Amino acid sequence: HNTLATSPRYLDLDNSRTFEMEPTYAALQWAQGAAGSFGNRSVVDSVPAEMRHLIDPHWYQFPPMNPLWHGILGFAICVLGIISVIGNFMVVYVFSSSKSLRTPSNLLVVNLAFSDFLMMTCMFPPMVVNCYYETWVFGPFMCELYAMLGSLFGCASIWTMTMIANDRYNVIVKGLSAAPMTNKTAMLRILFIWSFALVWTLAPMFGWNRYVPEGNMTACGTDYLTKDWLSRSYILVYSIFVYFLPLFMIIYSYYFILSAVSAHEKNMREQAKKMNVASLRSAENANASAEAKLAKVALTTISLWFMAWTPYLVINYAGIFETANISPLFTIWGSLFAKANAVYNPIVYAISHPKYKIALEQKFPSLACSRAPADDAQSVASGTTDVTEEKA
Repeated sequence: HNTLATSPRYLDLDNSRTFEMEPTYAALQWAQGAAGSFGNRSVVDSVPAEMRHLIDPHWYQFPPMNPLWHGILGFAICVLGIISVIGNFMVVYVFSSSKSLRTPSNLLVVNLAFSDFLMMTCMFPPMVVNCYYETWVFGPFMCELYAMLGSLFGCASIWTMTMIANDRYNVIVKGLSAAPMTNKTAMLRILFIWSFALVWTLAPMFGWNRYVPEGNMTACGTDYLTKDWLSRSYILVYSIFVYFLPLFMIIYSYYFILSAVSAHEKNMREQAKKMNVASLRSAENANASAEAKLAKVALTTISLWFMAWTPYLVINYAGIFETANISPLFTIWGSLFAKANAVYNPIVYAISHPKYKIALEQKFPSLACSRAPADDAQSVASGTTDVTEEKA
């Protein structure tokens, strides 16, 4: 520590602020271990000069990341990107071109797959290139655009999930007393989703927070290290409307969905007991069983989404509340888990939706493993079955 007795000073580009920086013990350990390779270099040294004004002084204390991490991240994002682009394109194509799947509820599913498709189409190629060069190479404007698009598609995905949960709540809990979703109401919901997401994600482009490079310097996101409350307030308000509020609405919807299904099955068992039969295998009971599976699949899909985006929330909150020292390596996991979200939904649909599997076999016969039954009662995709029609 004697060689670092004097804390380095970093001057902002506009010469208006001087930052006192002292490397943390963890950063010192890594720097000392890599001294033979990196010397006094920092992770910021490879960033192009025109990007430096976007870099927070916090990152100057860290040495360059091991190139192996860039290679692993680039490979993982490339694999996830290819799987996601192909999988989501197939979901959009099959649901849009199959008459049996063209229902109002399924418009939300198509919107979800479309959002995931756009996310990976726009985001994985630049990140793979940046991982190859081990820094952001596309300039300041593309950094802002990249971060804005990632936030836009993420916001659109979570609110589409929320609308799917609300639709399931209306169909299963309220039943015939609820107004059925029509193509018009579905399109209005989709318009609201994209308008809402666009407003929130354009705000940093106009001064409420800003988009900056992540600590690994290969991706860009919101600025969670600037300490003024205008910048912090965006993170707080955005997280309320794009994370906590949708989470509450989804938990609320699925709590009552599962409660309604559980109560229905309990009543059916009691009736069967009174009639001295093993079970009542009516069409209504079959539909109830399908609805229970539907709720489980949809809840699993949404849980995977929150598992994907929670690391970003943790990183942002750790930054604005200074609860942890964020390293460049730590920021990798936010990018990786968030982009993995776009892979989950096509897999879940293909596994759980018999109607989708039948349509997929018709469109792409070489991908079919086995023919699933076409019974409506067994169609249990996350929010895709038109239960209203089945009950009518």
